[in-house]
Amino acid sequence: MIRLHNIERSYPLGRGQMFYVLRDIDLDIAAGDFVSVMGPSGAGKSTLLHILGMHDHGWTGEYFFDETAVHHLKSKERATLRNEQVGFVFQQYHLLDDLTVYENLDIPLSYRHYSKSERAALVADSLDRFQIVGKKDLYPRQLSGGQQQLVGVARAIIASPKLLLADEPTGNLHSSQGEEIMELFRRLNEEGMTIVQVTHSEKNASYGKRIIQLRDGWIV
Repeated sequence: MIRLHNIERSYPLGRGQMFYVLRDIDLDIAAGDFVSVMGPSGAGKSTLLHILGMHDHGWTGEYFFDETAVHHLKSKERATLRNEQVGFVFQQYHLLDDLTVYENLDIPLSYRHYSKSERAALVADSLDRFQIVGKKDLYPRQLSGGQQQLVGVARAIIASPKLLLADEPTGNLHSSQGEEIMELFRRLNEEGMTIVQVTHSEKNASYGKRIIQLRDGWIV
């Protein structure tokens, strides 16, 4: 499903010198895989995730997503592919504060070719699946951290993306809330969703099928 070859990400330091965040990354991720990316702070974990999610465009190398050569796509084409195929879960939730839970869930559907009735049905199904029907008219500030992250996961998968990316998804949660989110990821993966998560937690990493270690920008 995903193939990275010789991916590198660097920033100029001046006087012709470069600081490399990622070096010579080769990585294959099959459909249905669940990959945990680990490593110390500054190892390049989040950078790798943002390259996979097509948010970062300043890299070199080859990136194939379902045989599509992402490295040859223009910025707008990458954005379309990202919006249609990739879901994101962030540590900071990133819900829109001035929108209700219902409206936050509807946002990803607005990027796709759904009718109004189809969108309403998908949001209703998601609210029911995540048992948050009673929260649909509330705003993020009225929810606990665990509830906000639950909405964040629901929003990430509402349009059935092929790839789910999670950056420290339980970092701001109590242990019991974090466990609930990780069990949810396990169920989603068992249903066939491909997941890549960045985590510092050995316990969270163990939910995945394999672990990739990054250090100083290299896969070790």
